[in-house]
Amino acid sequence: MSDNALGRMEDLPADYRAALAQQNLVPLWPNLRAVMPAGTPRPATRATHWSYEGLKPLLLKAGELTPIEKAERRVLVLANPGHGLEKMQASAAIYLGMQLLLPGEWAPSHRHTPNAVRMVVEGEGAWTTVDGEKCVMRRGDLILTPTGLWHEHGHDGSAPVVWLDVLDLPLMFYLEASYHVDGQRQQTRAGSGDRAHARGGVVPMPVFQRGSKPYPMLRYPWTDVRATLETLATDDPALDAVQVAYVNPETGADAQNVLGYSALMLRPGQTLRLPARSPASVFHLIEGSVDVSIEATAPQAFRLAEADTCCAPGYAAVTLTNAAADRPSFLFIADESPLHRKLGIYEMRG
Repeated sequence: MSDNALGRMEDLPADYRAALAQQNLVPLWPNLRAVMPAGTPRPATRATHWSYEGLKPLLLKAGELTPIEKAERRVLVLANPGHGLEKMQASAAIYLGMQLLLPGEWAPSHRHTPNAVRMVVEGEGAWTTVDGEKCVMRRGDLILTPTGLWHEHGHDGSAPVVWLDVLDLPLMFYLEASYHVDGQRQQTRAGSGDRAHARGGVVPMPVFQRGSKPYPMLRYPWTDVRATLETLATDDPALDAVQVAYVNPETGADAQNVLGYSALMLRPGQTLRLPARSPASVFHLIEGSVDVSIEATAPQAFRLAEADTCCAPGYAAVTLTNAAADRPSFLFIADESPLHRKLGIYEMRG
């Protein structure tokens, strides 16, 4: 049935509408197409670009205005205007924030229900302790802070450190399951998951069974990820999408349950068209220069400089072009794919 064939609220008598409201009732038919449009969803998520050059001075100013003791986490949220800036979300299930830690600062230990990852943007000397494991933070590293695990951040270096936070906070908030608990400073323990799982094809096998930790690897060093991408590109020159997924090394499943993470290399001058998929995606440029064209309801095109971030709504094809003709470019990608697959709604078009 077409939208025009459905009745409207205005078609109903005012006294009838008032009686419905009195009983906390809503007629479906005038609202049906708003929640179930024909053919394709109508995402509120807009194609949006956040310039690191533009936000960095504001982030550093936040460091001057607000001490870490008052902020706990000093973050500027990358908010999507399609959802309203007050919602503080990049897409239906993705939250993004640029976090600043200054030399000598410590962001106190806490745990929360939303899953989070940290993609290090710049700086040296910072660390994140997750469940007792101290993870150094270097540019391009991905660090997991999964749901329920204690984590804290510290900085022993001499210059500001910035990283991109990616959380499934909007989903947890929508489910009315979002909360945090404060904790004490953690005691670090020996051992490091990224070293224990540093060789592809082999994983620790204590007592001939998998380890008891649901997240055996918390830090994914960029040096290893970059080298893998370069090897893939060299070994298969005809390979179109030079891409790797961040996974649990013991199970091969996504690194986290709700959001998926990957890294993509574009060869010099390469153009790559990604088909329209149901999940929304976030693109963060680690190295290089990339032009992004998003075929959404309102098409958008952006030039990403290093450390820039952009968001594409679901059901929108994305074309990526390496603007550099003499060197590769590298992107970190976060998307809602694991959630869509679990719900049975994952879809790819074209």
